Amino acid sequence: MFERCLICTDFSDGLYRLAEFVSSLAAGGIKQLIFVHSVPIWEEGGIPRVDKEAIASSQQRFQQLLKTIPEGVEVKVEVPSGRPLDTIPKIAKAEKADLIIIGTPPQSLLQEKLFGSTATSLIKACVTPLLILRPQLILTYTREELDLRCQHLFRGLLIPYNGSNSSKYLLQRVKEYAQKRSQNSLKQCFLMWVVDEGGRREIPKDYQLREAQEQLNKVKAELEQLGLEVKTEVRLGEPHAEILEAASLNDISTIAIASDNLGKIFEFPVRSFAGELMRRSWHPILFFPPPR
Repeated sequence: MFERCLICTDFSDGLYRLAEFVSSLAAGGIKQLIFVHSVPIWEEGGIPRVDKEAIASSQQRFQQLLKTIPEGVEVKVEVPSGRPLDTIPKIAKAEKADLIIIGTPPQSLLQEKLFGSTATSLIKACVTPLLILRPQLILTYTREELDLRCQHLFRGLLIPYNGSNSSKYLLQRVKEYAQKRSQNSLKQCFLMWVVDEGGRREIPKDYQLREAQEQLNKVKAELEQLGLEVKTEVRLGEPHAEILEAASLNDISTIAIASDNLGKIFEFPVRSFAGELMRRSWHPILFFPPPR
């Protein structure tokens, strides 16, 4: 599904462990990996300068992890000096990456506003899709578990769909990548529409449920034409809670989302659907930024 990936780590998020599983990532169709660790500018003494010692140490650490690189896979290591929010978009553009992988812990919208979020900041700075993994999980997986996780990152996608412009754009992007996926990549899609209990009170809920299922059936047919196995489900309830419950009950690898306003100032206090799902989910989140 993706072939050229940036894996960004600060060595506390567990993503550095992926350097030991290049073969597993390649089994899912990845052909180029660029491991990135941004070293902060050393400002001790009041004179900013490049921390050459930290850069050399980080490069050595990557080399120790990158023991086995299969034939046909290109692996690079980039250890730039500067802030991740400055260095990552530049490297992604220069390397023509089609995916950026980062680690971000779950947090509330208030925490995000007070302390910042690398994920939402990168969304504003990049046009490249982001895969967000939870450090708490990556750090606790056994080697066997992480091996399988790397192979199946995109095996099954949960796709929230409700007929909105954002969900139509999400479907469009998934179809684009599905058309050029490798044999061992995307195989299944789980389409889910949640009818909000609090919305459109003037229209009977049973009618809304039937209408949602009819639209999902059309989308299902489009995806099945691409050789994908597709399951659909319509629920009544609170969208975030229902989707997260469905993710835990179904055999999915990643939740795919898109948004028009995630990370923008007017998201607070009106929360975007995608943003709140990204903050609350323990499943990997594949985010497609809106077109610039």
